Amino acid sequence: MSAANGTDAAATWAAVAQIATLALLLTLAHRPLGDWMARMYTSAHHGRVERGVYRLIGVDADAEQSWPAYLRGVLLFSVVGVLAVYAIQRLQAVLPASLGLPGVPPALAMNTAISFVTNTNWQSYSPEATLGYTVQMAALAVQNFLSAAVGIAVAVALVRGFARRRATTIGNVWVDIVRTVGRLLLPASFVLAIVLVAGGSIDNLLAPTTVHTLAGGVQHIAGGPVASQEAIKELGTNGGGFFNANSAHPFENPQPWTNLLEIFMLLVIPFSLPRTFGVMVGDRRQGMAILAAMGTLFVISLALMSWIELGGSGAAAHAAGAAMEGKEVRFGILGSTLFDTSSTLTSTGAVNSAIDSMTPLAGMMAMLNMMLGEIAPGGVGSGLYGMLMVAVITVFIAGLLVGRTPEFVGKKIRGREMTFASLYVLVTPAIVLLGTGLSLAIPAARHSITTTSILNPGTHGLSEVLYAFTSAANNNGSAFGGLTADTGWLNWALAASMALGRFVPIVFVLALAGSLAAQEHVPETAGTLPTHRPLFVGLLGGVAVIVTALTYFPVLALGPLAEGLQR
Repeated sequence: MSAANGTDAAATWAAVAQIATLALLLTLAHRPLGDWMARMYTSAHHGRVERGVYRLIGVDADAEQSWPAYLRGVLLFSVVGVLAVYAIQRLQAVLPASLGLPGVPPALAMNTAISFVTNTNWQSYSPEATLGYTVQMAALAVQNFLSAAVGIAVAVALVRGFARRRATTIGNVWVDIVRTVGRLLLPASFVLAIVLVAGGSIDNLLAPTTVHTLAGGVQHIAGGPVASQEAIKELGTNGGGFFNANSAHPFENPQPWTNLLEIFMLLVIPFSLPRTFGVMVGDRRQGMAILAAMGTLFVISLALMSWIELGGSGAAAHAAGAAMEGKEVRFGILGSTLFDTSSTLTSTGAVNSAIDSMTPLAGMMAMLNMMLGEIAPGGVGSGLYGMLMVAVITVFIAGLLVGRTPEFVGKKIRGREMTFASLYVLVTPAIVLLGTGLSLAIPAARHSITTTSILNPGTHGLSEVLYAFTSAANNNGSAFGGLTADTGWLNWALAASMALGRFVPIVFVLALAGSLAAQEHVPETAGTLPTHRPLFVGLLGGVAVIVTALTYFPVLALGPLAEGLQR
């Protein structure tokens, strides 16, 4: 066996060991974490600190809310967050630890504020050259906690809708958010940040270090509170990097084992929430079915993206022996595809390689991961409620096909429930396709896109624009690296896409939760479709894929698919 073959085999076995270790860690965490979250959201006990927070904001923690009141709380909380993050960015020049940087321009500041409040964390700027430490900590890192908490709170409200009988309330949004931050995200992030520091990630308040290079040049190496933001960035499936290179930067992601840790962090809560769902509705088998559908889609996506990248289509990739351009040699191809599959199937948006440098069909896989609705396993909270909405549609379709009663977890799926679920799955594709179309149809927008934003014209340029709106509308935040997004059109168009893609679906989720909570529990009969068996798991995954394929196939055929077939 040649040395090259031996090296390839060693790299393959190392990647297999990494994937096996990740699967083991997620399996070990699934049950205890899922059970802990179920207890957290069903307990009537309020901690001393929590009671203090409720008094401070004037909330009666024991008073539950109807779904419209819960929705108003989510929207109010988010609007205040947008205004606060915007103001902090604009006032950066007068804030401490600003590193001498000016205030962020209005359009970019609003884009960034909406981005972080919607859990998208899209960044149309280079963080280390644009933001000081106060903005990074007081605005962005804080919203990493709060936006993640909102997503989980909405998911829990939907689960309560399935679990309750003839109820007019679905919980208290303020209690859900406070408990999520205080009992889950803060303590876990504290521990994980220490682990990242032990692995070589930095966390300081030092000014950038000036060094003289061997070539006689001068370079300024940025420092900052990195590990503390990195922990919640991954745990909360946020994705906004402290540095422009994101999780490819050695200060954010120093070693192969920290790379595996970060992948575990961004998957552990989404993959544990199905257990929480099963416990709260009183049937753990339902949670296992949801988990199985998520896991199956994840494995298929990972296998396809890895196979395409290992194939390395293109003359340059074949000459180099692999499609390594744009990838960190510390992680290799499989370490990169594992990370990028995980981040685009969740709403994380963090990357440890350049997605723009992927082979065209692998880049298409990253898009498809988001176009699925990020449900395998999806973002913290948003993945679970997205999959449950697809499950409602699946039950209805299956009932029509086989003549079974459309019921799910003891609740009838009637026209009202189907309306909410159908509108949910239609919103995001409409935003993506309209945003992409308008960017190329409006003359002024098209001029900005083609002359300033797109680096590589043709099919790849279309892919760059399509990817941007797919990422924004699905609240992911990753990007094709070749697109210049800090323009007047894209700042406002992507901001609108992020806001609509976050809050319009939440309206339908909470409306469905209220409708389900008001129903009585329906006992299973011979006509009830079993929703905990492999047949339903297959149907659930199939419906998710078919809905995506039918919606996006035409535009994919014009962009990444066309580019891939040209090679």
